[in-house]
Amino acid sequence: MKILVLLGLLGLVAAATTAQAASFDCQRAETPTEKAICNHNRLNDADVKMATTYNILRKLVPMGTRSVIQEEQVKWLQLRNQCQDNINCLLDVYKMRQQKLDLHLSRIYKMGPF
Repeated sequence: MKILVLLGLLGLVAAATTAQAASFDCQRAETPTEKAICNHNRLNDADVKMATTYNILRKLVPMGTRSVIQEEQVKWLQLRNQCQDNINCLLDVYKMRQQKLDLHLSRIYKMGPF
């Protein structure tokens, strides 16, 4: 039940941010990676979901863990940008990052109660 509430919260936040498209301003997209994300619905959705999960996690974890998650994000962004505009590469990299963030979220959930 608790996980359903948490997933529902994530869904509501994701739905609210979907209207703005991507986790960044597509009007300012400069790199091939950013342009690919803005022009591909699945990538755009994956970007919004990942960014939403990341931002929620940053607020839920203690400072020591927060810095670890932030460092992971910086490294992940570097990896993501290496894909350039390769859609399959980008989808794989987003899937990998979302799985890692979901793992962090699962660990927080297990520490409950909520």
